[in-house]
Amino acid sequence: MKRAAVIGAGTMGNGIAHVFAQHEWDVRLIDTAAGALERATATIRGNVDRQVKKGTLPEGAGDTILGRIATATSLDAAADASIVIEAASENPAIKFSIFESLDRVAPADAILATNTSSISITEIAARTRRPQQVIGMHFMNPVPVMQLVEVIRGHATSDATAAHVMELARSLGKTPVEVNDYPGFVANRVLMPMINEAIFCVMEGVATPESIDTVMKLGMAHPMGPLALADFIGLDVCLAILEVLHRGLGDDKYRPAPLLRRMVAAGYLGRKTGRGFYEYPAR
Repeated sequence: MKRAAVIGAGTMGNGIAHVFAQHEWDVRLIDTAAGALERATATIRGNVDRQVKKGTLPEGAGDTILGRIATATSLDAAADASIVIEAASENPAIKFSIFESLDRVAPADAILATNTSSISITEIAARTRRPQQVIGMHFMNPVPVMQLVEVIRGHATSDATAAHVMELARSLGKTPVEVNDYPGFVANRVLMPMINEAIFCVMEGVATPESIDTVMKLGMAHPMGPLALADFIGLDVCLAILEVLHRGLGDDKYRPAPLLRRMVAAGYLGRKTGRGFYEYPAR
């Protein structure tokens, strides 16, 4: 039996659970908040229904996929998983605590993966007695749509673990790219400085958010401008990643823009709060 546990029922967690269940895995979706699990289930249902309407999934796929997903509020539900994917908040203390608990709960031969977008895999793995079985599996948002998975090896990750996760990602219809454990890995080490520089441009009055995004879309062929993308990711998440880059690499080119700090402090986090560099009326 293919059994996976996904920790965290937010945007990334419900997307990861969706993709695993779509590819015939039994999934335990775990979150301490029952309300988050209810919202996640509704989101998965809506996303599957859209896939059916587009013809990428057959009629009746929603019931089949959701039938493979069970929800739980305790990490004990990961006790029979062959792989666990953690997708909790991008906070080192939270992730360290989860992995310490998972190391006790999950089967001894289970792989423990994290969807972190910037935090050291090596530091996370050091909280376990199985660092050779700990790896980064960084999916992109929205998970059911985006093809890339960054597979990040920690200092002690074994060749066998890395090979298994690369093949697993392919079996999920994804394109895995193996990278090593440095702050921000590849995706966010390249992306976040661009977003940060766009925020500096706003702060310094170089141009409006709309103008900056138009330049990057029409001039650089980006499908979404950096400021709209920052709103989509969450400005608090962008700030957290930039702080990891700044602290981990010690280079001031990763210093978060003061405007970004101010907006996060004000609660302007982007789409999820209805306001960031743009406004998002409630639907």
